Amino acid sequence: MIPALVVLTVLAVVEAVSPDGDAGSASPLLATPTASPSPVVTEAPRGAGQNVDIPSAELPAGGAFPVTGNGTWHVVPGTTPQAGTGRVYTYTVEVEDGIVVPEGEQAYATAVDATLTDPRSWVGSGQIAVRRIDTGVPDFRVSLSAQMTIRGLCGYSLRYEASCWKSDIGRVLINGSRWVRGAAAFEGQLGLYRQYAINHEVGHVFDNPHVPCPETGGLAPIMMQQSFGTANDYLAQLTEENPQGTQIPRDGKVCRPNAWPYPQGAVTPAG
Repeated sequence: MIPALVVLTVLAVVEAVSPDGDAGSASPLLATPTASPSPVVTEAPRGAGQNVDIPSAELPAGGAFPVTGNGTWHVVPGTTPQAGTGRVYTYTVEVEDGIVVPEGEQAYATAVDATLTDPRSWVGSGQIAVRRIDTGVPDFRVSLSAQMTIRGLCGYSLRYEASCWKSDIGRVLINGSRWVRGAAAFEGQLGLYRQYAINHEVGHVFDNPHVPCPETGGLAPIMMQQSFGTANDYLAQLTEENPQGTQIPRDGKVCRPNAWPYPQGAVTPAG
């Protein structure tokens, strides 16, 4: 059996409005940049019409990030050997045309590879394997994208910056604003947040829905919406105003941030 977090039955994640679901139309998969690098800002613009005040969901202060891009992506060259056992999923690492990646595209690709091949990631289930390719058609694309591209494709009903999985174009869209700034719940641990963002969105590739914090003081499940916080009461406010396909209880539980599906390492086969 696949562990509980790897739910292989397609569950509704409220595709039209969820920042971790599907919205918008397809974009070309590969293209040559046609514009100069996007502008960057040093402070994030607030969303208009925000109707839920969740301090932990605000984008933290920090460095400049890409605001707009071309809406097309290019593959970052590079491949990896297979990691894990079970069904093999291939992926590409991609960057939106017209944006500047703060540490460089290869650094972004290295972070994606290191995360997805780690035994604490989805390969730790013993049921999933991943392999990076840079030619052909992958099972999913891990695509660093500009803030406004994300809002257009992922939706912006929650009025907070998010990333998402777009199944209709096979693309995990990583929000450049969050990649640079992280999330308040991670208390400045940017590397940990980046691992979380990758693992969480790729978790949707495997049809995992959002979940609440199960126990105060415990590690947050990877499918908790930790970009917005690790307190169920906060997430309940968000989901009541903007349904996300999973009911979060107002039970006062608060978890600790966590970047991994299997934080204790790979699952040991029974017997």
